[in-house]
Amino acid sequence: MIRVRFIGLQRMSLALPLVLAGCTVGPAYVRPAVETPQGYKTEPGWQQATPADHIDRGKWWQLFRDETLNRLAERALTANQTIAEAEATWRQARYVTREQRASLFPTVDLSGTTQRSGGGRGQSSGVTTGSGSVVSSSGSTSYQLSIGASWEPDLFGRIRQTISSNAATAEARRADLASAQLSVIGELATNYLNLRGADAGIALVEQTVSGYERALRIAQNRYDAGIIARTDVFQAESQLASTKSELEGLRRDRRTYENAIAVLVGAPASSFTLPAAQWSAYVPQVPVGVPSQILQRRPDIASAERAVASANATIGVEKAAFFPTLSLSADGGAQSSTLGDLLRSSSSLWSLGASLAETIFDAGARTARVRQARAAYDAAVASYRNTALVAFQDVEDQLTAAQILARQETLLRTASTAADRSEAAMLNQYQEGLVVFTDVVTTQATALSARRSLLQASVDRQTAAVALVQALGGAWDGEGYPLLPTSGAQAENPAP
Repeated sequence: MIRVRFIGLQRMSLALPLVLAGCTVGPAYVRPAVETPQGYKTEPGWQQATPADHIDRGKWWQLFRDETLNRLAERALTANQTIAEAEATWRQARYVTREQRASLFPTVDLSGTTQRSGGGRGQSSGVTTGSGSVVSSSGSTSYQLSIGASWEPDLFGRIRQTISSNAATAEARRADLASAQLSVIGELATNYLNLRGADAGIALVEQTVSGYERALRIAQNRYDAGIIARTDVFQAESQLASTKSELEGLRRDRRTYENAIAVLVGAPASSFTLPAAQWSAYVPQVPVGVPSQILQRRPDIASAERAVASANATIGVEKAAFFPTLSLSADGGAQSSTLGDLLRSSSSLWSLGASLAETIFDAGARTARVRQARAAYDAAVASYRNTALVAFQDVEDQLTAAQILARQETLLRTASTAADRSEAAMLNQYQEGLVVFTDVVTTQATALSARRSLLQASVDRQTAAVALVQALGGAWDGEGYPLLPTSGAQAENPAP
């Protein structure tokens, strides 16, 4: 029995390389062509920059030179639940591929049984002795041990095409994980920079409130001296109260950004706080390569391209249904009424089998499935090309934003400086009685608006840099994906 089993499996193993080298139906995969521009119209003379050697180019958030942002980003990579979900989905897709790859090899089963049988009450069985007495036997026992192997050779590549499809899907899920990382860290950086901008805005408005309180005291003193009408005091009080209201709005905005950051780093909003800190207006120079590199760096494009590869392999899977399937089996075992005789050759049993199946008529069902697969492939190609077009649009939009915001910031800085000087001069003239308080209020409102516009433009430049990094795919070292989280689950489950 044991000898027969090994002979059968040996024959299968010898035939395995020959069968696996057989024909595979279905189209060979070729990456769809995408029209790639030669340069960016917004920055035709842009040259690719080289980041500082000490900066890990995958950790793009380090370009903003903010240690708090760095710590939050690292925390989000390991604690954000959107990233955790995407990572689990990726692992699931890899194990689907492993499961399908196991179909290329035989399946071996081992089983053992023991059975006791006998008759009911009133029935008897036995043997007669020489004295004529009967020795009854109430039942019998049997033992059985069997081992078997079965295998479906992949004659026409159905299993291999399925593996290719699943492997491409797993790669797409890996790209989806990178997209989740890029999106989460980009959102985190945007919220953090806006929060620091709110801190700067709060400090700015608090300073303005102090100035307005001084203006109110001046107006009150001049009214007490009988120099002006009380309407100047009312105007100063109104302006001060309105500005304090704006300050409360900024504090609300800061709390909103803080709560959003809490969710991104996997913490309850009620227990997460970020102390106020000095805001840095530093805007990093983001290296930009040629447009064709976008196709290699953006994870959403990589995911769309892998979906095309998966759809292409599915066509082969459906085409393989037109060909017959072959199944081989080998079984061996032993059966005996006594355990001691179970392994004797006289108790052995064996069988070898093969089956061939082919569908003769299905009313066009297989043809329809092939056409469905081709249509799905065409849809995947269209999605891939559209994703690439949107990527080029994103880069152009963010380059335009970076260019225009830089010019706006320069102009607004000039306007803010002039408004500050006008405000100081107008207040001095009011103290000397040369102008009415309405002129002071107007000038102060203009100065505050200019300062806040300058601050917002600086924050917008930083968030535009984040958006440009996202449009470029997060990394620019040719790797194609941002860093993957080094969680315990991933470390224990290497790629197939």
